[in-house]
Amino acid sequence: MTADTPARDGVDPKVLKTALILVVGALAVVFDTTIVSVALHQLATSLDVPVSTIQWVTTGYMLALGAAVPLSTWALTRFGGKRVWMVALTVFLAGSIGSSLAWDAGSLIGWRVLQGLGGGLMLPVMTTLIMQAAGGHALGKTMTWVALPGLLGPILGPLVGGAIITDYSWRFMFWVNVPFCVAGLILAGRYLPKDPPAVARPRLDVWGLVLLVPGIVAVLLGLSNAGAAGFGRFDVLAPLAVGVFFLVAFTLYALRHRDPLVDIRLLAARSVGSSTAVLFLSGFSLFGAMLLLPLYYQEVRGVSALTAGLMLVPQGIGALLSRQIAGPLTDRIGAQTIAVAGFVVVAAATVPFAFVDATSDGRLLALWLLIRGIGLGAVTMPVMTASYVGLARAEIGHASVLTRIAQQVGGSFGTAVLAVVLEQAIAGAGPGAAVSGFHVAFWWATGFSLLATVLCVWLPGRKQVQAAAAAASLAAAQPVKSGKSSV
Repeated sequence: MTADTPARDGVDPKVLKTALILVVGALAVVFDTTIVSVALHQLATSLDVPVSTIQWVTTGYMLALGAAVPLSTWALTRFGGKRVWMVALTVFLAGSIGSSLAWDAGSLIGWRVLQGLGGGLMLPVMTTLIMQAAGGHALGKTMTWVALPGLLGPILGPLVGGAIITDYSWRFMFWVNVPFCVAGLILAGRYLPKDPPAVARPRLDVWGLVLLVPGIVAVLLGLSNAGAAGFGRFDVLAPLAVGVFFLVAFTLYALRHRDPLVDIRLLAARSVGSSTAVLFLSGFSLFGAMLLLPLYYQEVRGVSALTAGLMLVPQGIGALLSRQIAGPLTDRIGAQTIAVAGFVVVAAATVPFAFVDATSDGRLLALWLLIRGIGLGAVTMPVMTASYVGLARAEIGHASVLTRIAQQVGGSFGTAVLAVVLEQAIAGAGPGAAVSGFHVAFWWATGFSLLATVLCVWLPGRKQVQAAAAAASLAAAQPVKSGKSSV
């Protein structure tokens, strides 16, 4: 046993330092996504274009985000974490400044695509660097820092965005990112460990890139169109068909390739396969409902975007509160029990919204949102943590990409499905159509949460976590050996 063994029960100070440095920059990406989402109507008016055009401000960003994610593992190995992080953050900063200076809708969309390319690299790189620094120890506590940007964004983003749109020009939305980017670059440049010289410079898997990136982009495009128009249209079915074709082709290719762009063979590991499946399905119950809640407040209760953002703050506070409990518990008992309990809480706290109307007690709804947020925090962090249980350092980057893709595609799929459910329910209802439609959609969100509990049984439990922690401690005490572990 080494001298630092007792510290292994908590987050190593060096890991905490790395996490704090990376979180500062990552906040720019999360705030940007949530701030812009409340400003599309204002952008359409200011730039004198239809909403269908300005929607590409978010669609283009989302597609670029998805396209960049698969490159992160290769870039980390080829150039080193510090270099990739600082380049990606610089690209995002340039896209933010360019977006604020955009002269028309087309230029704004172009700068947003540049932002998405930077952000798409930043998010998996952040997760990979922090989890690699943790070395398999205190993964649950470490994940509380990885998840922090995602928890703060939904709380503060809509508030800041609504306030800017109400009192200032839309251009100021993109300047909010600049301090985070500048501070993130300064901190990373001064305090992140220097990248060690590469022993070997891996080649980019060009065929994997050609197959995987178009597949992800086409699927996300089809799902984005489905959320606005339903699944029965050509502009939905055609991209989905093309995307699925490319993804299947990449899967067949990657299974035979020695060093694919993304090693999907990791899905055979219980930790990665189960967490990826749960993260995909959680898009229906978690992200889909995030579409319904602000729409309910705006369309049924008739409040402004800023007020709707304020009303959703209790949910974010609940997620922050459970963050402090879920991380340490995951290290002790595994993700399985906590995730099941979290989904049950989310489902239970969603049921009251299936009975609301325009006059429902706002204070009682705030309480249910607080409880729902507690459930959200108890789901996302344990499931994300589970994906890294028992992985070798070289495998962490691939797991980060797989889970990020599952989150993004699952979130888009869930949002599209619940948007279609809501639209059809409203169209099929009589008087009070909007209220009835939201009732139906919230019941669907509740059902998806309960369905997710079934998949959670597959997540690593106490025994798997304890075995992985013991293996990590043993590996830390042994001389470093070359090679890649198997799963």
